[in-house]
Amino acid sequence: MKTTLKKLKNINSENCITIIMNSHRTHPDYLKDEITLKNHIKEVETRLLADTTKRNATALLDKLHALAKDIDFSHNLDSLILFVNDDIAEYSRLAIKVEDRVVIDDTFSTRDLMRSIHSESNYYVLVLSQEKARLIEALNDKVVKEFKSPFPFENKQFFSKNKTEAAVSSKKSSLMAEYFNQVDKEVNIIRKNNPLPVLICTVEENYGEYIKIADEKDSIFTSFLNSNRMTEKDQAIVIEAWKIVEAHTKKMNDDRKAELLKAVTDNKFLSDTNDIWRAINDGKVETLFIEQGLFQPAVLENDEIKYVSEDHRTDTGIIDDVFDEMIELNMSFGGDVVFLPKGELSKFNGFGAVTRY
Repeated sequence: MKTTLKKLKNINSENCITIIMNSHRTHPDYLKDEITLKNHIKEVETRLLADTTKRNATALLDKLHALAKDIDFSHNLDSLILFVNDDIAEYSRLAIKVEDRVVIDDTFSTRDLMRSIHSESNYYVLVLSQEKARLIEALNDKVVKEFKSPFPFENKQFFSKNKTEAAVSSKKSSLMAEYFNQVDKEVNIIRKNNPLPVLICTVEENYGEYIKIADEKDSIFTSFLNSNRMTEKDQAIVIEAWKIVEAHTKKMNDDRKAELLKAVTDNKFLSDTNDIWRAINDGKVETLFIEQGLFQPAVLENDEIKYVSEDHRTDTGIIDDVFDEMIELNMSFGGDVVFLPKGELSKFNGFGAVTRY
């Protein structure tokens, strides 16, 4: 990810431009992405010229055009997000589908970055044997990429082909433990930049030994893909891995929804937008629940949120997406957010909050 959520969330200034768009991984479809981006930039130009001085608009548009020129569309994933203001001009590629939109506000729209980071369906597959290790990043049942350096990580130093030496159980275990320890350290170096959970694909013996030496056991799925698939193509491995991850993700979502339902029973649940807004400002909200794809333009008058129709989203003084605003504010108070599939919160109009007390 070319930009960091933490840096973007600390920005608060006029005319923070966020362009969010779906993109394509393969030729010739990715050729359309450049045209789509140009159309979004044209919308930015129209809105800036209506809301700010021509001088300010020109400076921002120059930065935006320069950033767009820097993008190699042949490397696109499933979506593309651009962030531009007076101080920043950066973009991120994400492996998730988004709702195409342009947001111009006092802060950047980071909801899709948060959704990508918090999505449990984005994960690593560590394909492990006693001779070699491969590492694949996946989203659901699709490969994002297979790491080419330092993986595949070969056991050149600790794997013994000497039958007499290998026959000594304690010596063999020690050699394998040292090799698995080195693999684990390389995995965690990659996880430091993108801390996704890890699903291990290996035989049962290796899984047990790896877990013993793993530094960050909590990041590893308790279930594993029990087979030796070292020679298989990455996509074939991920299709099988997704069956395990999908079941895990469903259980996690069910657990989080159970928290919400318990909060309703305990009278610790809010569903009115303004009640939630006030509770966030008082630091009372623990978790926000929102359906994916839910957006709402609004205006803030006398510290009260009033929805406006989509037709007025680009008007001066309108908050492009009030839910994004509330998510970011709540996270600044130490709260979290749960994104659920469409329809999961239909009885709450797609949005709700669990309070701390």
